[in-house]
Amino acid sequence: MYPNWLVQRVKMTPNRIAVTFENKSWTFQQLFDEVMDTAGSMKTAGINTGDRIALLSPSNPQLIVGIHSCWQLGCEIVLLNERLSIEELGYQIHDSQPDLVLIDEKYRERISNQKVLSWDELLLKNPSTVDVEEEWPLNRTMSIMYTSGTTGRPKGVRQTLENHTTNATSSAFNMGVHPNDVWLCTMPIFHISGLSIVIRSVLYGMEVKLYTKFALDPIVDDLVSGRVTRMSVVSVTLERILRELEKRDVNVSPKFQTMLAGGGPVPSNYLERAMERNIPILQTYGMTETSSQTATLSPEDAVRKLGSSGKPLFLSFIRIDGANNPNEEGEICIRGGLVTPGYIGQYAETPSQHNGWLYTGDIGYLDDEGYLFVVDRRSDLIISGGENIYPAEIENALVQHPMIRQAGVCGLDDEQWGQIPVAFVVVDEELSLDSLKVFLQSKLASYKVPKALYIVDELPRNASNKLLRRELREWLTSKSNE
Repeated sequence: MYPNWLVQRVKMTPNRIAVTFENKSWTFQQLFDEVMDTAGSMKTAGINTGDRIALLSPSNPQLIVGIHSCWQLGCEIVLLNERLSIEELGYQIHDSQPDLVLIDEKYRERISNQKVLSWDELLLKNPSTVDVEEEWPLNRTMSIMYTSGTTGRPKGVRQTLENHTTNATSSAFNMGVHPNDVWLCTMPIFHISGLSIVIRSVLYGMEVKLYTKFALDPIVDDLVSGRVTRMSVVSVTLERILRELEKRDVNVSPKFQTMLAGGGPVPSNYLERAMERNIPILQTYGMTETSSQTATLSPEDAVRKLGSSGKPLFLSFIRIDGANNPNEEGEICIRGGLVTPGYIGQYAETPSQHNGWLYTGDIGYLDDEGYLFVVDRRSDLIISGGENIYPAEIENALVQHPMIRQAGVCGLDDEQWGQIPVAFVVVDEELSLDSLKVFLQSKLASYKVPKALYIVDELPRNASNKLLRRELREWLTSKSNE
């Protein structure tokens, strides 16, 4: 058994700030009071202990209150991605079979054939008395989150109390916890990066400065002024921050402690530019099935091991399947209390672990000191003339070009070579394939140089801003049919 997260936090630091959103802040005591009122209204609405509640809402304080309210009632939550199509939402709701869908009113038309209640309707109900549980069982499923769907149908991943607590504890061991920490949260809460920040807030007693969406100017203002001390980013948001800092010719505040960069390999060019702006950037590696981080580069290794995702966190284990020696590539496998016990719905019978290990589908290696380097997704691997080509390696080289802001690479079927690499780029100025080939000559082997170049306004990304290379492949298919 573990303590009830929010109840325990209120006992310890009731007057510490929990959440700031726009111009309003809540202490942990104020958050708890609002949570209990909302939980009481949920109970009046017929929500019972053990129910499964789906939440469809923007990342705002109401969603945070709703999440905690469900947990105070002993309910599982299914976090729905507000950017999904009606069809995609329909799949996840049908697969998860929630007892109720709680929504922001503006999403009502996107939900059908389901019991639905809006926040506004819920709060009109008189609160019932809710008995608070002082302790929670470790194996309780706290949240269900669908994988980002970079390959195939998304799976509904169960995340237990043990999973979340182990992850947050491991992260604290790695980064430390400071009384004045403020985590700037722009990651969507329906994504594991966002939810893990909400959970860390309660476990660490840490303020979250919440943004509904990524807003460049005020975010950079926060970083420069010293208003925040931590932040999570992916490559595309990191690049936007860097460009704005360079445009203003300013550095982040010395008070800023950590910028966690995840969601896939980060180009070395971005990491070097971040160092020039005094950003303590740490690459991290994790996934929905591990409730966020499972490896993170420690601050003292940030320069020496540039490009690494660090060593496994204290309470996790990582091995490379099929590798017998350092620097040998293979599938990354993870074990520990942060690994999901399984899935729900149509994947309920699909095991999440084999002999205690989660097989991630990612390719990487451990160097001679045990540092993890993530190479790419196994499903994105391009095999050309028998040679393995990793799209991330080519993308890393492409974004070093002064005119290229973002890059995405995928494989195109080819009769002679099996597959050839093709690049999609977002640029500041027009450039030709020939000039690009000249630029890449010293950076990539000839077989890795893209054989076709497409200039686009934006790259396809999911809600957590991960590049969707499968959509790039679909773009190629549509172009070949034109």
